Amino acid sequence: MPKSVTRTYSLYSRDAAALLGALIRETRTELKLTTQELADRAGISRGLLQRVEKGNLKCEIGAVFEVATIVGIKLFDADETALRKYMHQTKEKLALLPKSVRKKCKAVHDDF
Repeated sequence: MPKSVTRTYSLYSRDAAALLGALIRETRTELKLTTQELADRAGISRGLLQRVEKGNLKCEIGAVFEVATIVGIKLFDADETALRKYMHQTKEKLALLPKSVRKKCKAVHDDF
């Protein structure tokens, strides 16, 4: 079994995760959804949802964003068209990069 890595997080990161978790919990209760109902809709376990709501930083970011989206929390200030334009520009830039980079091998002369 691999050894778990102890990671430290900045106070800002911990506060941001706690704030997002609290917003998710508050919005879920306003919508009168149980933890099990929201977890089922997000396709995650109830325990993971509880960790998200507590602001646990070890939760998968995709699960956290999905839960926030389901309850209607807006993650970014930009409107949807601006986000799509930014994503399109980013994909165009990434398309210009090579798929992989390999170092040229030097020929080995092992004739003794």
